[in-house]
Amino acid sequence: MKKLLICTGGGDCPGLNAVIRGIFKSAKKTKEWEIYGSIEAFNGVMAEPTQIIKLTKSKVGGIHVKGGTILKTTNKGNPLQFPVQDENGNIVFEDRTDSLAKKIKSLGFDAVINIGGDGSQKISKALFDLGVPIIGVPKTIDNDLSATDTTFGFQTAVQIATDSFDKLVTTAESHHRVMIMEVMGRDAGWIALHTAIAGGAEVCLIPEIPYDIEKVKEKIDSRYEKGRGFVNIVIAEGAKAKNGQVFGTEREMVSEHLRLGGVAFQLSAELKAAGCKPEIRETVLGHIQRGGTPVGYDRVLATMFGVKAFELVRDGKFGQMVSFKNNDYCSVSLEEAVKDYNVVDKEGFLVQGAKAMGMSFGD
Repeated sequence: MKKLLICTGGGDCPGLNAVIRGIFKSAKKTKEWEIYGSIEAFNGVMAEPTQIIKLTKSKVGGIHVKGGTILKTTNKGNPLQFPVQDENGNIVFEDRTDSLAKKIKSLGFDAVINIGGDGSQKISKALFDLGVPIIGVPKTIDNDLSATDTTFGFQTAVQIATDSFDKLVTTAESHHRVMIMEVMGRDAGWIALHTAIAGGAEVCLIPEIPYDIEKVKEKIDSRYEKGRGFVNIVIAEGAKAKNGQVFGTEREMVSEHLRLGGVAFQLSAELKAAGCKPEIRETVLGHIQRGGTPVGYDRVLATMFGVKAFELVRDGKFGQMVSFKNNDYCSVSLEEAVKDYNVVDKEGFLVQGAKAMGMSFGD
């Protein structure tokens, strides 16, 4: 029997379990493969003793409807920038991919499927360059991978955000308030943009279009007459003012990432300082967007990604990432997969169409 290892890395995402199930069921049908899972991405491989489990029919049965991942996940312990403590007690980052590749080979795995976003696929590329037979599967609620038209988890995140936004509209109207809702997305504004269009927001602020606070205030003022009116704003966590900086907290000791969040409160403070008179309330959705049951679209996409990933393994087409292009399931090289970050085109039809509907981006 051949041995296949599955890893789920980065943030959790609705649809991860559906990918695992898709891989398992299509692989088991050949009766030639044993399927294993590494706990918490590649941390399970690097751990001593290893934390690797054998997947069985009972373990994967019905998991496609569940959020999260049965293999657990982490955005810490990136083998390309693995956190270690130096002799002075400071945390430094070093490349551990060589030792990881050797360990995967020593454990006898004939193939690896790595499910994750931009950072995870960079790890896939590094391991492939070291001779690991690996396939990537794109996963991110942020929709920030340019080599695929869409990623599973994104539609679920947009649906959750839209449902939340709809609830804020009614309270904004009832109290004549300005409601600010912050959504995820890091450096890409896709969730914010889709939610703003779906919900009918008056203002949408995204990382790709730095905003002028006076322009935002002008839009708010235009919605009020004699103190009556209301405004709903969607802001992406990575949005920033012109000549401003991304709002976040210090990097955690074991992570290379700046922790984003709280820009809704910063925007609120900026508006008040600019003389905005209506009452302002802030809502930060946070991890609500990435948890829970995936919508039907994401279950289908994730399941077929899993089936396609194993097809590539079966055919020995390693160094590829599964992709969904022009309504077809295909693959691209890992090099192409991580080449370009997928951001919102400020001149694209989505933005221009939203502006045609009267939406302000603060520019």
